[in-house]
Amino acid sequence: MTTLDVFDHSIPAEGHFGYTQAIRSGELIHVSGQLSFDESGVFHAEDGLAAQLGKTYANLDKVLAHYGATRNQIVSQTLYVVDLVRHAEAVAKGNRAYFGTHRPVSTALGVTELTFPGQLVEISCVIDTRLPA
Repeated sequence: MTTLDVFDHSIPAEGHFGYTQAIRSGELIHVSGQLSFDESGVFHAEDGLAAQLGKTYANLDKVLAHYGATRNQIVSQTLYVVDLVRHAEAVAKGNRAYFGTHRPVSTALGVTELTFPGQLVEISCVIDTRLPA
């Protein structure tokens, strides 16, 4: 029997919504939408887009670390952004800062709302561990 390699942040939302943060499928790692929550799973809406984006990427880094992967192994990402037109430049700036010269395929979707009141961004991705770190 195959044992699943899953990762959780151990926050209440995982059990409440019934999901895992990431799961390995062969050489690919599928990552659920990451968002800006703190170590105890509390979401802070008042922080604004730039802070939410930074914390979202920091939470994604925790997933990468669990699997021994790096940002350079992210092959695709999907960004969900409330009021994308207004936040497009801030999202682009944060994305460039996070990835540096690496360029995964990316889809940015403008949405009317996300899970938590005041949540402005959520990012899911796929990681290919066959790529050089």
